Amino acid sequence: MHAALDLLAAQPLELLFVVLAVGYAVGRLSLGGVQLGIAAVLFAGLAAGMLDARLQLPEFVRGFGLVVYVYAIGVSSGPAFMASFRRQGLRDSAWTIGLLGLAALVAHVIGRLLGVAPNLIAGLYCGALTNTAALAALLERSSTVGHDAVIGYSIAYPAGALGIVLALAVARRAWRGDLARDAHGTRLDVEFLRVTRPDATNAPIKAKLAEWGIRARFVRRRRDDHWELIPPDDVLVVGEVVTAVGLPAALTELTRRVGERSDDREDVTHSSLDMRRIFVSDPRVAGRSLAELRTLSRFGALVSRVRRGDADMVPDGRTVLELGDRVRVVAPRERMAEVTRFFGDSYRALGEIDAVSFGLGAALGMLLGLLPIPLPGGATFKLGTAGGPLLVGLVLGALGRTGPLVWQVPYSASLTLRQIGLALFLAAVGVNAGAPFARTLLAGGGLGLLALGAGITVTVATLALWTSRRWLKAPPGIAMGLASGVHTQPAGLAFASETTHDESPSLGYSTVSPMATLTKIVLAQLLLGR
Repeated sequence: MHAALDLLAAQPLELLFVVLAVGYAVGRLSLGGVQLGIAAVLFAGLAAGMLDARLQLPEFVRGFGLVVYVYAIGVSSGPAFMASFRRQGLRDSAWTIGLLGLAALVAHVIGRLLGVAPNLIAGLYCGALTNTAALAALLERSSTVGHDAVIGYSIAYPAGALGIVLALAVARRAWRGDLARDAHGTRLDVEFLRVTRPDATNAPIKAKLAEWGIRARFVRRRRDDHWELIPPDDVLVVGEVVTAVGLPAALTELTRRVGERSDDREDVTHSSLDMRRIFVSDPRVAGRSLAELRTLSRFGALVSRVRRGDADMVPDGRTVLELGDRVRVVAPRERMAEVTRFFGDSYRALGEIDAVSFGLGAALGMLLGLLPIPLPGGATFKLGTAGGPLLVGLVLGALGRTGPLVWQVPYSASLTLRQIGLALFLAAVGVNAGAPFARTLLAGGGLGLLALGAGITVTVATLALWTSRRWLKAPPGIAMGLASGVHTQPAGLAFASETTHDESPSLGYSTVSPMATLTKIVLAQLLLGR
């Protein structure tokens, strides 16, 4: 045992990989249907640090891992975050800030009443709301603050991860009727329609869809015993059969507006048109809208769906493509090879990143994190290496591209970067805080801190679920995603997605999680009281 500890103390790289391997193995263990996942790397690091105070990892590991993690999250979340701002961003952001501010106030008051040090309270707040970036902001204040914060975080995190899942389980039982009615309500479908209403033919298709407020896309029409594409500037004709793509509710309303469902469902794949899913891997295409790409006039092709991650969406001319998107294209058979080359369709390219744009964006984020931001009363705070890259990533991800620079990262590559960055950060934090964590446990008081952290988790989870349904009028799946996003807890998102069997929780999660992360970074520093 001593020889092994001597080896690990002398070889930090060996120590890092041992901690990662043990952490991932523990994270896969299921307790009551709940897994710690990658967060178990933190506890593996703590266990290693408690074995021997000589076991330490270089500060570079923590900083590098954190910047890669938060910047990749920002770039991938930027488009959805900015889109939510255009819809109901102020409302959702105010809701998120209010919930997290109330939780910070409760933590501060109880901490003062019980005489708990602000450093521990700040760490408990981060752990109860399972936010690693906020913890990183505390670690940058000083080594003393950092160690105490990690202790509080480590004590509260298990209850934080478990608490949001339990709250969602209670909500699932309470909302089972609504969830059953909403089942399959967020999956795109195709409908064959016969145009019978003259009032649907008095303006171009895109104008009629805007007038009706329906998010759907007409794709093909049947004329003279053959199928052809429908340009959005065309006008429907009474008597023709058309196909449309959209959510079930949208297609139901569209049917009422256009005419009736049609039984004329001849297999269109036997026509002159072909359908194919194509990967967007060419950087010259990424970051541009469908209107800019002009696929219809260039190839006679129409993009009927866009799949991003695990979610399908109905596109229009304003839809901006990202690296890693899978577009469903309908085009003449003889032009499909050209269309495929145009979009790229290279799976290998989707595993690569543009090191120039990624490095430049991360560097800008770190610079922003160094700037002191004034607060009322003369105090200041910094976004740090957690908040700065996250904020810059959100902006650049929403921009998509600037001239020749494509800021987006392919979806699969982004997932890998996030996982590696977070694992490195958690391993370094755990190992370096292991010895102080052991001293705190031996001194007692751990159960009280655990109860306080659990109280914060339950308060925020309950309020998030209740208010999202009552005030925001969110459907059950989106409400569960919103609650998981406020907690920035992927385990909660996974549970919600398994419950609804669709992507509605992901929509709610991506809407609020970036704002929740930024808010926690600020509030955690304010809880220090200095």
